[in-house]
Amino acid sequence: MEHLINQNVTDIQISGIRQFFNMVGQYDDVVSLTIGQPDFPTPDHIKEAATKAIQDNHTIYTHNAGILPLRKAIQRHVHLSYQLTYEAEKEIIVTVGASQAIDVTLRTLLKPGDEVILPGPVYPGYEPLIRLAGGKPVHVDTRGNQFKLTGELIEKHITPNTKAVILPYPSNPTGVSLTEKELKNIAQVIENHQLFMIADEIYSELVYEQEHISIGTFPSIRDQLIIINGVSKSHAMTGWRIGYLLAPEWLAKHMLKVHQYNVSCASSISQYAALEALNNGKEDPAHMKEAYRMRKEYVEKRLSNMGIEYTSPDGAFYIFPKFENRGVSTFDLALQLVKEAGLALVPGSAFSKYGEGYLRLSYAYSLETLEKGLNRLENFLKE
Repeated sequence: MEHLINQNVTDIQISGIRQFFNMVGQYDDVVSLTIGQPDFPTPDHIKEAATKAIQDNHTIYTHNAGILPLRKAIQRHVHLSYQLTYEAEKEIIVTVGASQAIDVTLRTLLKPGDEVILPGPVYPGYEPLIRLAGGKPVHVDTRGNQFKLTGELIEKHITPNTKAVILPYPSNPTGVSLTEKELKNIAQVIENHQLFMIADEIYSELVYEQEHISIGTFPSIRDQLIIINGVSKSHAMTGWRIGYLLAPEWLAKHMLKVHQYNVSCASSISQYAALEALNNGKEDPAHMKEAYRMRKEYVEKRLSNMGIEYTSPDGAFYIFPKFENRGVSTFDLALQLVKEAGLALVPGSAFSKYGEGYLRLSYAYSLETLEKGLNRLENFLKE
């Protein structure tokens, strides 16, 4: 009976990150630097707000777009933090994590055969959702530009079938971000074409040397722009599954229909937790970001001492060192690292063909764990 299943589903694979993570579980004494989630607990005041929400019986369906106080908190947050103006009642939808926001966006926009431009290497969660919506992913090789997508690169890949561009920054897996000048260059290209920009800014609170600049600050593309964000990375709330999308009213009303028939609404308890995070947890990301900065600097120093080439990340908690010309694919090299050194890094090929020759290291781990893992890497390279 399997031949009767939607081919778009049978053709996609489980994420390469998860495949490798599950494979690593078969081995003993492995230091895993694979998963990209904060190693901090959710702040206590947020957990307490969730407990109170349960006690107050906020356990029923909410408005499809999310409780209005949370949407208003999001409106205030993006205005104060990123100078964005979106109306809580008509232009903000609370979603089940940023992943569902991406899914809702793509299923609203795409028709069969539509093309979506995205940088390569890139987080592997986009391509399957593009294909499930009937679209075709078009990866752009960014390796020669410090992993940055540019207006010129986008322009070269636009065809009559191009429907959207996905811009994730800071980036998973590279950690690189974009400057105001680079974003302006991209916005100028987008405004000259009938296509959409999907900006995934989930790591916007974790930028180190400069403040995050949202591409939404360029008003010329507001009608073409969907911004995706959430509290998973900023407030160590990955399991609470609260994201949100910002879109112009004319588009948001259609996205809300897809969202409604997909999940009805995000978890009511998680929404009250997110409300507390945005209203009273503005400083929560600060100590996490400082810890990530220290870890980043430690990892960079160790990699440099080993003679390993890398592009310094601007944000998030990933670094993407180069391991090419070693006689094997990076998947086989990563497997060799697990078996012989007891160290797990994600093979770059999980992030499109343009990730081949690299391994992703997540430094969302304690300094002690990072030291142990990098010691194993150094010993492996010496041997």
